Amino acid sequence: MKNRPFYIVALIATLLAFLAQWQDPAVIREHLESKTYDLRMRLREQLRPSPRRNDIVIVAIDEKSLEEYGRWPWSRTVTARLVQAVSSGHPRTIGIDIFFSEPESPEADAALAAAVKAAGNAVLPVAFSDVAKGTAPPTAEQNDLLWDAAFMEVKTVPGIPWKQWAIQGVRPLPPRPAIAHAAAALGHVTSHPDMDGVMRWEIMAVNHGDDAYPSLALQIARLAQGLRQEDLGLYGGSNIRFGERFIPTDLSNRVLINYYGPEGSFPYISAADLLSGQVKSEVLAGKVVLIGTSALATYDQKVSPFSAEMPGVEKNATVVENILTNRFMRKSPGVVELAVILSTSILLSLLLPRLSARNGVVVGFSFVAAYIIASEIACLGGIWLSLIYPLTTMMAIVTTQTVTKLLFEEKQSRQIRAMFSSYVTERLVDEMIRNPKMAQLGGQKREVTVLFSDVVEFAVYSENHQPEEVVAILNEYLGAMTDIVLKWEGILDKFVGDAIVVFWGAPMKQDDHAERAVRCALEMQKRLEQLRLKWEAEGRAPLFSGIGLNSGEAIVGNIGAEGKKMDYTVIGDHVNLGARVEGLTRRYNAKILITEYTLEKLRPGIASGLLRGVSILGQERVIVKGKDIPVGIFSLNPLDSEAETVVVECDPEKVVRLTEK
Repeated sequence: MKNRPFYIVALIATLLAFLAQWQDPAVIREHLESKTYDLRMRLREQLRPSPRRNDIVIVAIDEKSLEEYGRWPWSRTVTARLVQAVSSGHPRTIGIDIFFSEPESPEADAALAAAVKAAGNAVLPVAFSDVAKGTAPPTAEQNDLLWDAAFMEVKTVPGIPWKQWAIQGVRPLPPRPAIAHAAAALGHVTSHPDMDGVMRWEIMAVNHGDDAYPSLALQIARLAQGLRQEDLGLYGGSNIRFGERFIPTDLSNRVLINYYGPEGSFPYISAADLLSGQVKSEVLAGKVVLIGTSALATYDQKVSPFSAEMPGVEKNATVVENILTNRFMRKSPGVVELAVILSTSILLSLLLPRLSARNGVVVGFSFVAAYIIASEIACLGGIWLSLIYPLTTMMAIVTTQTVTKLLFEEKQSRQIRAMFSSYVTERLVDEMIRNPKMAQLGGQKREVTVLFSDVVEFAVYSENHQPEEVVAILNEYLGAMTDIVLKWEGILDKFVGDAIVVFWGAPMKQDDHAERAVRCALEMQKRLEQLRLKWEAEGRAPLFSGIGLNSGEAIVGNIGAEGKKMDYTVIGDHVNLGARVEGLTRRYNAKILITEYTLEKLRPGIASGLLRGVSILGQERVIVKGKDIPVGIFSLNPLDSEAETVVVECDPEKVVRLTEK
């Protein structure tokens, strides 16, 4: 079966994609698939920009702030002044995205602790390292601080072994105790970028020991909503309870951050402007404020799908916004992609073998385009559908079928050209290559007109002349006759010595096959007359020929020994009759004879006046050897080209039975 390689490749591609989508290896997801996700996120913002919240404000320690208040890190007395300036504006909550894990001085630490405590709604970060690095374990005081920051409710969902997937924090780095005790809440700032360095996920809970700890952004959002610590709950590997609603997470307790654009997607206020009073703290009233660094020298830049220089504080602001509006992105669990892989593979495998290579490419790329559009629509709705595996499967199937088709069509073209180039004109060969169904290589029944031409008494001519002369004159004769056959787009079946066999009506359908055959026969005799004059002028003996035509159904196709010698030819009773009619040209002393079957095909053209300049004279009705039904035989002669065609019917009573072949 010619499509077997295609089906095998399609099946293998489908199974591999199905398995890969099921396993979803991180190396592909985080290096390839994630890049397509980033592109879709950017396109989403072009198509439908996300709404901005003005109630989340970033107070940034930017280049201006470092220029006016000194290099980073600042003294905690300066940071305390900044916290006081922010809290005096009465924001809903303050998230401070700055570490205070190392001591500075008792005075500076006390000043910051006092400012944080006075604010009453400040959230501070806790860092967790991935390895212990040989340092001492946390003190009892640090453990107490962590205990107060942990989820009070942690549950395991049946069937989800979430602890083996959870992010583990090995060594905690909380703020200095005095500062930590002053804070309203602590939240971890552990973050793991994907393999390509892009920060796409927020770790909502980190495990340490027997407890789990919420993120800084989650704690900020909790205070902004007026929720208590006990209003947070962790359903491991499934959900985070946030008051009365639930935030879906993956098995590692992560959520997919819904970024809204590059850095600057939230309102920024320079810390220098707030400290100097150039910006009044009243603008922060009722807002969620995050304090963090944005200056390049502070080295807190993250890579997001939109930017390589997004301040870490803005990443946290984005997560806070996602929590408050419940607008996280969600990664498809893969069921949709598996269904797409299976359904498109089946549809393409059914459709493509029935289409040409060009139409197959159009259909295949239509499937690809449709899925890309569907994935972008899903992105607009907050769903990340995988592109790589479904598209790879479609492209593999389309490419395989296209290559298979092209190779098959090229092979078929070579076969058709090799088979017909010596039979028909180049134009017909090209037409059959463009429409290979016209040249079906198997046998089929077709209505045709056959032409048999034979040189009269050629055996006698051969005996009376030298072989070289015989070959020379025969080649000249056959060459001239072949040109005429090809001119009238006949199929040059074969040469049998001096005999010529031609047919019309296959492989291409020709509704006027009988008229073409008649015109060809007349021109062959006219050209032979010209050759006779030439030969006589050269002192050579001329040749004479007889031509017989018959029309009817015949079997057309490749006949012979497969793989050795095959000929595209016609066989059948009507072909045999045509051969016998040619033999009767001697009996009736006619150059061209046609049967009543051919005449019937000519009658519409004669009646309409399209066939002119011919006389068709009935000779006899004959019963050829091996048959019982008489057939009318007519001689064909040329008239003036504008003369009306003359038809004289055979005498129906005059029937002759022939005993010779």
